[in-house]
Amino acid sequence: MITDIALAQAGHLCPRCGSAYGTTRGVEVGHVFKLGAVYSSKMQALFLDRDNAQRPMIMGCYGIGLGRLLSAAVEQNHDDKGIIWPLPIAPYQVHICALDMANEQVAPAAERLYTDLQTAGYEVLYDDRRESAGAKFADADLLGMPLRLTVSPRTLAKNGVELKLRKEKDFSLVAAEAVLEEVKAALARARIRVAPMPASPP
Repeated sequence: MITDIALAQAGHLCPRCGSAYGTTRGVEVGHVFKLGAVYSSKMQALFLDRDNAQRPMIMGCYGIGLGRLLSAAVEQNHDDKGIIWPLPIAPYQVHICALDMANEQVAPAAERLYTDLQTAGYEVLYDDRRESAGAKFADADLLGMPLRLTVSPRTLAKNGVELKLRKEKDFSLVAAEAVLEEVKAALARARIRVAPMPASPP
């Protein structure tokens, strides 16, 4: 048999109705398998038909992949720096970046903040590595937790903590005694639904 075969692309005309094809990106988050009688025959899973004859059951299965759902969420929530996790599925709600760990004031302040947030019921990722501020901020953007808190000699000199939502560009300095209230308010803002960012081209 010889025939003309081509990969359908946007703009091609449908041979049946003459309309132009369109394309869009998608993510397969669920699947359905028609199993037929392959397994039911082997397991002797039979039923009586209307003629009282035994026949194997026709089987099928379906499922939703959790890993695929995460992939779909990341595809719709990211920028050129990394992931922007939606709050309900974020691995952690808060990411603490402690800068200049050699400073004798930074580690105790950051650890106290870490403990206070956990006691208040928040899920917290604490970056206590001895890395530069640039490296820590880049990793925080890449990992994409909804809220970043920065403790540094500069913020401590002002008796505060730097607060920044991952989905926003601006940050603010909040008073140390008001951190828990500010975190609650910021995460409430993070819950607000925004239009998804356009997916990157393939």
